[in-house]
Amino acid sequence: MPETTPRERTAGTDPGLDRLNALPEEELRTRLAQCLNVDRWVAALAAEAPFADRAALLESADRHARSITAEETATALARHPRIGERADGADTESAWSRGEQSAFAAGTDDASARVQRIFAHAQREYEDRFGQIYLVCASGRSSRELLSDLVERLANDRATELAVVGDELRKIAGLRLVKLLEDA
Repeated sequence: MPETTPRERTAGTDPGLDRLNALPEEELRTRLAQCLNVDRWVAALAAEAPFADRAALLESADRHARSITAEETATALARHPRIGERADGADTESAWSRGEQSAFAAGTDDASARVQRIFAHAQREYEDRFGQIYLVCASGRSSRELLSDLVERLANDRATELAVVGDELRKIAGLRLVKLLEDA
């Protein structure tokens, strides 16, 4: 049965980490799943809590994310909107997603609109080819950068693309863990 009492707070100078370490296990797992919805990853991190410092948390998260399987990738993809689609909802994940994709839709001139239309076409081609949404760590990246990445990835075979998506999920999880610590 999940632990329901707060975890022991570590004495430190990182209030976000202190708040995260103090969460009851069930809430900790919920918050970690917002960063990467892979049960095995969430369980592994929760089992290692409390964390001595931010670096230890991020290193452990990265290490566990490097072993994500194809099945786990598919599960995690289900919680990500397509690039260019606004994540609805007032929940934390939706807000993070909107922020991560904000640079994609930032350009409002004709050239940017054209790039976004070409991107939408390439994204449909990607989905037809790989049977999943195109996922990339979009934070701070323009529509032109993402289009270039998408076109390059269309040349991948299935196994290579699954490895790339796993790496992108790992990057997103790392960014979201930092946000979690800042928002905690």
